[in-house]
Amino acid sequence: MSEPDPRVVNRLRRARGQLDAVIAAAESGAPCRDVVTQLAAVTHALQRAGFVVVSQSMKDCMADPDAPGNPTEAELEKLFLTLA
Repeated sequence: MSEPDPRVVNRLRRARGQLDAVIAAAESGAPCRDVVTQLAAVTHALQRAGFVVVSQSMKDCMADPDAPGNPTEAELEKLFLTLA
């Protein structure tokens, strides 16, 4: 990706806020249910950001398959499966 995708940046910022909430909950001795709920939210936000990054890479590759720095099809598949 040449320019940061605002959707990715927004999702990562949201995840950072959720992670701060998880840390605060853990430090304050919050109930397990609350900590796990916040962890699930962080995990989901990070996964969504990852899928947007891979999706954009796929679009970039389709637009210009020979551009330097574009991942190969095998690399994209591996990245996608890493998130799954």
